[in-house]
Amino acid sequence: MKHYRTITELYITNGFSPPENPMLGLVTFEDIKGCQFVETEFTLGFYKIALKKVKSGNVMYGKTKYDRQNGSMFFLKPNQIVQMNDVELTEKGFMIYIHEDFLVNHPLHSIIQKYGYFDYEANEALHISPNEEDTLWDLFNKIRSEYYNNQDEYSRDIMLTHIDSILKYSQRYYKRQFLNRTVLSGTTVSKFTAQLKQYFESGKLKENGLPTVTFLASQLALSPRYLSDLLKQETGKTALEHIHIALLMEAKNLLMSTENTIAETAYQLGFENPPYFSRLFKKEVGLTPTEYREQFLN
Repeated sequence: MKHYRTITELYITNGFSPPENPMLGLVTFEDIKGCQFVETEFTLGFYKIALKKVKSGNVMYGKTKYDRQNGSMFFLKPNQIVQMNDVELTEKGFMIYIHEDFLVNHPLHSIIQKYGYFDYEANEALHISPNEEDTLWDLFNKIRSEYYNNQDEYSRDIMLTHIDSILKYSQRYYKRQFLNRTVLSGTTVSKFTAQLKQYFESGKLKENGLPTVTFLASQLALSPRYLSDLLKQETGKTALEHIHIALLMEAKNLLMSTENTIAETAYQLGFENPPYFSRLFKKEVGLTPTEYREQFLN
């Protein structure tokens, strides 16, 4: 599989005009030519932010296919697999390539890693309204104006400020997308709870240990980060917090209905380390497992 280590390599290989800055690349396109690559499957050694609307063809980022009915904005972190086959666009778009070295000694270097949507799959792309699209284009045009205006000592900070604004607006728009899909979110919460219940009842806790967010997300055909962000928006708690709540409910039932030791209860719930189980129980319930059991015996 082809790996583009630098933005310049990506440009030269695919016939784009050389970038003005080897650490930052801007591409605009109005038809398939601006979105056509020599390789149909590749990885990038840098970040990518893209606005594009696909009419036909297959686009895959990570493991899932882009749903062209529900997305316009894509966000890729370094080394994520990209697949593009016979892509045809419906409208003009843009791509921003950012090498991590361009972010060194700037707040965005750490901030960009906190935006969860860089870990979303292609079918979880951001769908934007016309007004939102106008806002993003306005910011991109400001970046482009600075990019082609004889870059100086101020250019980097100015361009990164606008890129940061694009990321912040995208975070806002994703939250709007979650809110506007309350029916979908509610269904996902129900399905997530059902998956947890099934996991417990099937005996997998004792066999395989604690269920991971990754495993449960895969059962719902979602990326772990998207699932956690969706649940957080809908319920105020992350996927991991929901797992802990379900585990503690099961723990309470076992403490009340069996005479198993605390260690046996922990192992039955999939904990390899009983002291960790006790600490988690005390943190969430306010009592140790022993104290919780004893209050019903006295």
